[in-house]
Amino acid sequence: MIPLRRFRALILAVFLAACALHIVLDLLPKLGRRAARPSGEPGCSCAQPAAEAAAPGWAKARGRPGEPPAPASAAAGDSGWPNKHTLRILQDFSSDPSSNLTSHSLEKLPPAAEPAESALRGPDPGAPRPRDPAHRPLLRDPGPRRSVPPPGPSGDGSLLARLFEHPLYQVAVPPLTEDDVLFNVNSDIRFNPKAAAESPNWPPGGPEDEAFLPTGEAAVDAYPNWLKFHLGINRYELYSRRSPAVEALLGDLGAQKITSVAMKSGGTQLKLIMTFQNYGQALFKPMKQTREQETPPDFFYFSDYERHNAEIAAFHLDRILDFRRVPPVAGRMINMTKEIRDVTRDKKLWRTFFISPANNVCFYGECSYYCSTEHALCGKPDQIEGSLAAFLPDLSLAKRKTWRNPWRRSYHKRKKAEWEVDPDYCEEVKQTPPYDGGQRILDVMDMTIFDFLMGNMDRHHYETFEKFGNETFIIHLDNGRGFGKYSHDELSILVPLQQCCRIRKSTYLRLQLLAKEEYKLSLLMAESLRKDRVAPVLYRPHLEALDRRLRVVLRAVGGCVEKDGLHSVVHDDLDAEHRGSTQR
Repeated sequence: MIPLRRFRALILAVFLAACALHIVLDLLPKLGRRAARPSGEPGCSCAQPAAEAAAPGWAKARGRPGEPPAPASAAAGDSGWPNKHTLRILQDFSSDPSSNLTSHSLEKLPPAAEPAESALRGPDPGAPRPRDPAHRPLLRDPGPRRSVPPPGPSGDGSLLARLFEHPLYQVAVPPLTEDDVLFNVNSDIRFNPKAAAESPNWPPGGPEDEAFLPTGEAAVDAYPNWLKFHLGINRYELYSRRSPAVEALLGDLGAQKITSVAMKSGGTQLKLIMTFQNYGQALFKPMKQTREQETPPDFFYFSDYERHNAEIAAFHLDRILDFRRVPPVAGRMINMTKEIRDVTRDKKLWRTFFISPANNVCFYGECSYYCSTEHALCGKPDQIEGSLAAFLPDLSLAKRKTWRNPWRRSYHKRKKAEWEVDPDYCEEVKQTPPYDGGQRILDVMDMTIFDFLMGNMDRHHYETFEKFGNETFIIHLDNGRGFGKYSHDELSILVPLQQCCRIRKSTYLRLQLLAKEEYKLSLLMAESLRKDRVAPVLYRPHLEALDRRLRVVLRAVGGCVEKDGLHSVVHDDLDAEHRGSTQR
């Protein structure tokens, strides 16, 4: 009996020694880092080894120096969530070789594919100085914020500034009455960003003790930029040509602190609703393709990827065409751990995070297409590029009406839509309200030209503000399937223009202006896009395709003029007698 007891005691001693050794080995790195930390410093932002940087923040996130502590509710929400060890068990392996290509595009473009923006880019005096090679931060420094002046007169030789000084870009909208503005600050609504945040459609999670509560009596200058943008919407435009709020809002989209993230319901692909510290909201579309990738030739238009850079480029193109019907969109590098995973209260989204075999943080969310581990969105190690589109006013404050596009495609693999087989289809459309009067048919022609220049075949519906009835502009929303092919011009997008043979004079003259060498569309787009934080936004062949497609549009209008005559085709919206009813 004595040898048996000694044997058991020996086994127990070995077991306890192994446990103690394991605990010591596990604590040594943490004690070493704590000893190296300066006294009084609550955290450490020093470099991490590549293996440790693979899963930042899977344990409870630490506050950085200078940042306020997280709310108690957020800490309580994280306490019961799995740690990094249980999450590794849930990880899956992606078979998509492009799933890790979601970092900044400059690292992937070959030298021969340098975008045209570089031709216009000089040395940036505000560029950050080179860092010490020994300093290797886990997260890329976004660099200093660059203030972007609103388009307007300047002496810096800017081609874009010269364009906006042209007489065609000085045409004023009709005088605005109370019925022509979306909101009347003095009588309609007491604007309160925090009250708006408490609406049923507003995702929770914003800070509750923010000292930013402008009221109806406060000066408009005290409002956040997203609210100034909303207040500037009227019957004729989403924003004015020289609105300083739009440029400031673009800066906010790229820099404001994100306090809450939730998945957007509906839609075929993953989109996230992001709420900012100032209670503004934006729609985030993550990067899925590199700049130089084209849509595969065997893809149907309704199964194509939605591209974040197409949303950014669409806003700039819309402004250069002087439509001003696309809400402001800006690019941004997002920290997937700190700005999505750690602030979301959407458990369905949170559960889709995992660590890839390449030690990158990935997630895929829930949607109809491309939401699986095979199409996961992965960072390097946890940064991902995307677009942020400013929200329009909440539907509870400003209702919008959704219209079916008369030239909607069939969204079927074999069937064709009626307009594809009936050359006289436009005559039927022009006999149907609201296309039988007013400016709506001309708005559709503007939208057709806009979509053709981008190569966007996915315009199945459009929206208008209900307050303004049928006499208002079309909002150009959801442009993510543009700029998919630079080597192919989809002529079927131009069918509405070719069938109806109608165009505004202001649109026609601006297109002719942008076809001239001194106001070349591709150079204007390159200069405008250069201001974005994720520049270069477009691959150079896409910019060249804009010039080519612009010539195609002008030839189509020229053919209509030759067939039906100038006065039948071109609607004179620049004449003083027509200006009161025009949608420009």
